[in-house]
Amino acid sequence: MVMGGGGKIRILPEDIVGLIAAGEVIERPAAVVKELIENSLDAGSRYITIEVKDGGLTMIRVTDDGEGMTAGDAQLAFARHATSKLHAEQDLWAIRTMGFRGEALPSIAAVSHVRVTTALHRAETGLAFEVRQGQIGSLTETAPVAGTSIEVTDLFSNQPARKKFLKSIATEFSHISRVVQQAALAWPSVHFRLIHNGTEVMNYPAVLSERDRVAQVYRPSFLARCLEVRTVLPMAQVSGYVIDPVHARSSRVPQELFVNRRPVRSATVFHAVAEGYGATLAKGCHPLFVLFLEVDPVQVDVNVHPAKREVRFADQEFIHQLMRRAVRCAIGGERNLQIAGETEQVVQNKEVATRPCQGHPLGAAEMVLKEEAHEEADIERAKRAKPEGASDSQLMERLDISFRFSDQLSYVKETAECYERLSQQEIVVLGQMNRTFLIVRLGGDLAVIDQHTAHERVLFERLLRGWLRRDIQAQPLLIPESITVSAAHAALLGRHLGDLEKLGLELEPFGGSTVLVRAVPLGLGKIDVESLLLDLLDDLSQWNQATTLEAKVRPILASLACHAAVRAGRSLEPLEIKALVEDWIAEGEQSTCPHGRRTVFRLSTADLEKMFGRAGW
Repeated sequence: MVMGGGGKIRILPEDIVGLIAAGEVIERPAAVVKELIENSLDAGSRYITIEVKDGGLTMIRVTDDGEGMTAGDAQLAFARHATSKLHAEQDLWAIRTMGFRGEALPSIAAVSHVRVTTALHRAETGLAFEVRQGQIGSLTETAPVAGTSIEVTDLFSNQPARKKFLKSIATEFSHISRVVQQAALAWPSVHFRLIHNGTEVMNYPAVLSERDRVAQVYRPSFLARCLEVRTVLPMAQVSGYVIDPVHARSSRVPQELFVNRRPVRSATVFHAVAEGYGATLAKGCHPLFVLFLEVDPVQVDVNVHPAKREVRFADQEFIHQLMRRAVRCAIGGERNLQIAGETEQVVQNKEVATRPCQGHPLGAAEMVLKEEAHEEADIERAKRAKPEGASDSQLMERLDISFRFSDQLSYVKETAECYERLSQQEIVVLGQMNRTFLIVRLGGDLAVIDQHTAHERVLFERLLRGWLRRDIQAQPLLIPESITVSAAHAALLGRHLGDLEKLGLELEPFGGSTVLVRAVPLGLGKIDVESLLLDLLDDLSQWNQATTLEAKVRPILASLACHAAVRAGRSLEPLEIKALVEDWIAEGEQSTCPHGRRTVFRLSTADLEKMFGRAGW
């Protein structure tokens, strides 16, 4: 091949090559944090502190207690494609470390100013040096603090175009928070701290199990709604937690997948998890999970994405079957798992959540007290007639009565405000079925109405009218409720405090990632504020994707209405049924709730005559 000769093709200068490589790996401050944490983990660290200022735009410092570096290693660490983790070509096909390309440090140094302090364990002195625009300065001696500290400043100072496309401080910090959370989930034996502008935002001490770390990151309330997944096969093993379908929401957070402790996205696994749920999820609900997949490194390629966000499996079909069956076993309580080509294995599936019974799950306190005496008599009669060998839970199901534990009840209190009722047709209450469906005659029609979705539609229409009039009033809580969310969610709420206040929901940051709920919209009654806030976070995460203000507000109003509406499982008196139906008629007899679920099934007199063969008599 002829080289040179005045043609159009030329070799790029080394500094341009470095900037191009940095653009693939370092796209925002969170990418710097991710690469530095991965280096700390590869160095055997057990304590990692991440300090950032202004969402990482001003400063990022990652300090660990790992093995440190010698003078020779320190000088080579910032050279392109220099690594201690690969020794031969075959190592590329069995990656066992978080980093391996030797691109992270030189890419960071190409777009920032870096200060490094490092020391070996039991060394008499440490080393300190700076790297500016990829050029390493002279090494100086410093105190022998075991481990490494890397400080990054002036990020993208030589790339104003890249800096211009960065988001707000809150947005960039939310990305950093997610990186730290994912690292903490993947490495429960490591202590992680995140400090932002001098304030500690996250502190995850080392724990003994994945369960403990999931509880630290996503709170025990999430675990209480989950089922444990644990499957061990010769080629792979799966562990973690999936949401019980009973508690699934429209949220997609969390959906965490770790392959050999590396946070990744995998369409194969996500599809398998969805298939594992099958038809157990209600319409509009999504699977939530934190899953850890351990695979022989030879069977997975982690070198398919510049930022290592995706992986490729040697046997995609096997992984798909494994994940699908593991999730299905957890949800269905099965104990045997068999994958094509594998021997049958015993799966230990422990249900973490206590499944709510179906008879009387959520009701008002007064209704529970009112019915208790009748139910006790029914129970005694049923016990005397219980077939031999039948369990107490089967007895309860036959009676359509559930156990009432005080910590499982979520009382629903209807507003005392009188609704303006427009009774345009005769309403005859015929009864209530399964404490969920209202049976009424509307004029000449027979109607079966879902009490929750109908009431949800009523509340939503009233809230929407109030918002259109800019007249949603806030009702202060007698005792404000403090709720701890993830750091990323706290940042998201912080960006929308003003928007939520216009909807009657008053929140106040309360230190760290805790928020104080001071008021809710007037007329909603007593609601589960924590569950409401979790759903609102899902709505807010989609805020910027909506094209109009009303499109942004509608999902939030729908969540408010859903949490305030009367629940399935609550007994209603005939007068309450009639009032609810009148309210529903006054709001236009809508056939669906704001989330798209059906509110009513109607049969006209003509329909009934056809069904019974009376048409044409």
